[in-house]
Amino acid sequence: MPTATITDLIAAERQALATLLSGLPPQQWDAPTLCAGWRVREVVAHITMPFRYSPDQYLRELAEWQGDFDRMSDHCARRDAAVPVAELVAAVADNVHHPWQPPGGGYEAALTHDVIHGLDITVPLGTGRRVPEPHLIAVLDTLTARGGGAVFGTDLAGVELRADDLDWSLGSGEPVSGLAQHLLLAMAGRKLPAGLLRGNQAGRFSAP
Repeated sequence: MPTATITDLIAAERQALATLLSGLPPQQWDAPTLCAGWRVREVVAHITMPFRYSPDQYLRELAEWQGDFDRMSDHCARRDAAVPVAELVAAVADNVHHPWQPPGGGYEAALTHDVIHGLDITVPLGTGRRVPEPHLIAVLDTLTARGGGAVFGTDLAGVELRADDLDWSLGSGEPVSGLAQHLLLAMAGRKLPAGLLRGNQAGRFSAP
């Protein structure tokens, strides 16, 4: 996909998230998300970390955790969750066109990051937001080309993920069906609320 198109999709995702967050009731900032142990405020702190940290700050944080990105990210998200809500919203809204790209991932990975973390917030909140089809197709194509669930260490052996709303499927075996955005979350290792996916193996991807 041309870079200009990808950056347009990224900007649209961030603008949609900023609009959602700006109208979120205070209590919902403490609501759980699909990122285990993170509330909405931790997820937003994580999403905006590339916008709020200089490259030097980022490298210092990473060095403190001996290069363990996952532990560093968790620490920073929990600490930065204390940033005032208005500042977190502004960090999204003011960086709709920020050129950040995950190391080695390019703009496709940046879009994937924004789409998945946006769903981490909107699905458990029950907002009903549907990620636009072009955004989903771009992300699903990117992940399929990079190994599907393997990108996240998700075991998809023995199942076929089959979208209801797009002409898309992945894998072979017992069919697990649902909205493409919910199948994307299953690929990403999230445990979804019960009832969002169907099939004999749907429980593998659903919360107890």
